[in-house]
Amino acid sequence: MVLFMKNLIQISVFVFLFFSCKTTEKQSSDSTKKQATDKAVVASSVVYVESIASKFVSKDSSTLTVFMKITMQKSNQAEVKIQEFVSRFTLNYVMYPDFASRERLAYANVPLDLQKVVRVATNQFVIRFDIKKPANIQAAILLSEVAEIGTGKKSQEQLNLRFKSNKLSDKVALFDQNGTAPLMRNYVNVNDTVLVTDLNKTAKKLYLYYYSHTFDAATSPMNLASRASTKTLTIDTIMTVVIGRPMTFKNEGLYFILEDTTDTYGIGIVVTNKRFPKMTLPKELTEPVMYVSQNQEIVELLNTKQPKKALDRYWLSLANGNPETARRNIKVYYDRVEEANRLFTSYKEGWKTDKGMIYIVMGAPDRVTRGKDREIWVYSQRANFSEVNFTFNRRQNQFVDDHYELQRYVEYQPIWYPMVEAWRSGNNN
Repeated sequence: MVLFMKNLIQISVFVFLFFSCKTTEKQSSDSTKKQATDKAVVASSVVYVESIASKFVSKDSSTLTVFMKITMQKSNQAEVKIQEFVSRFTLNYVMYPDFASRERLAYANVPLDLQKVVRVATNQFVIRFDIKKPANIQAAILLSEVAEIGTGKKSQEQLNLRFKSNKLSDKVALFDQNGTAPLMRNYVNVNDTVLVTDLNKTAKKLYLYYYSHTFDAATSPMNLASRASTKTLTIDTIMTVVIGRPMTFKNEGLYFILEDTTDTYGIGIVVTNKRFPKMTLPKELTEPVMYVSQNQEIVELLNTKQPKKALDRYWLSLANGNPETARRNIKVYYDRVEEANRLFTSYKEGWKTDKGMIYIVMGAPDRVTRGKDREIWVYSQRANFSEVNFTFNRRQNQFVDDHYELQRYVEYQPIWYPMVEAWRSGNNN
């Protein structure tokens, strides 16, 4: 799970009242002195949470281990030191059976120290902590809050927990090559090395299927035609991997890790070129413009012998021949494509997903409401409407856990077409 941008996500349930009223006793002794110090530091360079992603892996029959990847940013663009993060931020969580329940299964403050926090990249840290599995509970919602001491700045994260699941993805994960933390994304770049491992480093053989299949992009929000029945993918190669041993993906495509060849659900991972999530080649840049283009335009762009020149002419024509407007539109559009790839890649590239399509055309939502198996994106003051909602429902998918499909309506026409036309007239900003 991720935050689209600082202070964007709003989870509209009562459970976060917990965080406003629950405090820890150990912060009381010298709080006045510490707050004064913190405020002086914050005044010189504000640190904020840019994004949070989380993943759980079953540790044993009684414990889950949660990994939270926190990406930080400073107002002066300076590096955030690990000691600075540990001393200036707190982590609390509360666990509920579901969104409709007021019963707290567990809650705690997680002390941040150098044993629980590791740096995995510049301004990016991973927090690791354990949670006991409640008795007689199948699943729960974990709501976490990362807060900066002395400023009131908070960022929240939601994670669906499963306590009695036989899914391979709940026991095994793709970790970085150092084994520090799960990747927490559904793609890797070709020739990258990862570890397929569990927390107990069990030396067990798993099966690895490789598909070179190319998946279709999302259809329009108004397309109510029933989706084609599930297609059988042709397996190109079957290999084996051993838990805990490093592996490198040599070819682009979809890989599927299974515990047994008869299993339905496993771990899917998209292997992409080295530039991904950025797209730079003319063919790569051509395909995503389908969301704001006419069919004939796409056919011509894909069949031209000079794709770069054709794409330049395309964007220049949408900008009425104004190079500055064309450059601005190109930057905004492909920045969104890159972000969609980063945020929403599932068993196919993020720009091809329903969420990716909405994000590229509409931009980041003004707020997001999340339920157990649903997300509602709310947009305000776009084109000729005051507010519109897009609802995404979580669907079972054999490759990934976070597959969402847009609930489509013909009523989106008076909203969608003006947004597309804004792109086509160069007035999207």
